[in-house]
Amino acid sequence: MKASELRSKSVEELNQELVSLLKAKFGLKMQLSTQQSNKTSELGKLRRDIARVKTLIREKAMQ
Repeated sequence: MKASELRSKSVEELNQELVSLLKAKFGLKMQLSTQQSNKTSELGKLRRDIARVKTLIREKAMQ
């Protein structure tokens, strides 16, 4: 997910994106803990995407 794509979204859309990313992170952590998945790199990507969305929400709140 690119920051340029996210910058065009509103705060409500960013919040929805954040919720979906957090759900995906939870699901992936459960799969990793039960050894149903070997995609350990996906967790890092999700964490970076979550941080990116939170940063943009914060930037929009400051304006």
